[in-house]
Amino acid sequence: MTVTSTDLERTIDAFVAAFNEPEPDLERVMSFFAEDARYLPGRAPERRGPAEIRAEFAPQFAGRYGAMTFDVYDKVIDAERRRATIRWACRLDLSGAHGRRAMPVLRWFARLRFGGRLQWHGLDVFHFDADGRITGKYTYATFRLPLMQRDGQRIG
Repeated sequence: MTVTSTDLERTIDAFVAAFNEPEPDLERVMSFFAEDARYLPGRAPERRGPAEIRAEFAPQFAGRYGAMTFDVYDKVIDAERRRATIRWACRLDLSGAHGRRAMPVLRWFARLRFGGRLQWHGLDVFHFDADGRITGKYTYATFRLPLMQRDGQRIG
């Protein structure tokens, strides 16, 4: 099977949409990964295979960090090498009902410092197999607090 730029773009769009649903869909997210997939989640150790990747995503999908959505600003797709990169903003809403399942310290800090809504920026580099399934997801983002900002503020 030849994977095209359109195929990869559709996969990326559907993958991000599964995170952004009103009820985020972990099963749908996991369906995009190949059996031998690797995930490097920011500063954490690399996760290998669906079970480890699922375990890494589970708290997010359980609402542990509040309501989390991603806005994709840019996509760069290299179909020949089966690679894609997206630049995004992750938005957390820890206000009202969205914050009830969140970690208490995070909820308290986010409400006090950021009004309950905050965001940070990053990018993901994706590798795909010949069938268009994700074999690698490498996240690069800064999670240190001075770089977080109140949702809606512009950087620089």
